[in-house]
Amino acid sequence: MSPTAAERRRRGPDRAIASKRRAAAGVLALAVLLAAAPPAGAGTPAGGPALEELLEGCAQCHGADGNSVMPDVPSLAGQPATFLETQLILFRERLRRSEAMAPQVKGLDDPTVIALAAHYAALPPRAAPEAGDPALLALGRELAKAGRCGTCHLRDFAGRQQIPRLAGQREDYLAMALAAYRDESRGGADTTMIDVMRGATDAEIEALAHFLARQGGQP
Repeated sequence: MSPTAAERRRRGPDRAIASKRRAAAGVLALAVLLAAAPPAGAGTPAGGPALEELLEGCAQCHGADGNSVMPDVPSLAGQPATFLETQLILFRERLRRSEAMAPQVKGLDDPTVIALAAHYAALPPRAAPEAGDPALLALGRELAKAGRCGTCHLRDFAGRQQIPRLAGQREDYLAMALAAYRDESRGGADTTMIDVMRGATDAEIEALAHFLARQGGQP
């Protein structure tokens, strides 16, 4: 493990608390946007043919069952509904930029965002791949422990609220996302992840993605 990773392991609770405070400040603007959205179940949620048409478009990249089979495209099945709502709003408001997502979310109203998130949150994630490289799995497990990934993403990496599910996510997408946090090229406001990944090597990112992709999932 690199000296940088070892140093991260020794930072202690004070560093974690500081990171969470920075993250809370970073999401303040998003909280204002979310406050205007009605809670799940309020009013008349989007649905029917219009929602079905949207889901058909989503399925082209994210899979009909929410489990992606396209390289570098994340699976949405089993992600926390609040996390999905947050990301859709970030894309819609251009706070997180993606040429592929921009036309899909343009003009989406809040009830439709809530309905889409609820749909994918209710889908079962696909079983994680069984095979894995023992050395990569061991290093990835150690890195996840050192980075305290289970503190926010839970011990089984299933995610919660605005924290995404990592277990069983596509390995290539995980590696791409982790590298983007390290390089500070990912849109949004998650300063905690930027701090966690700062200084990580490509080899460490590969091992962490390899490990997380093989956790959890439903058979």
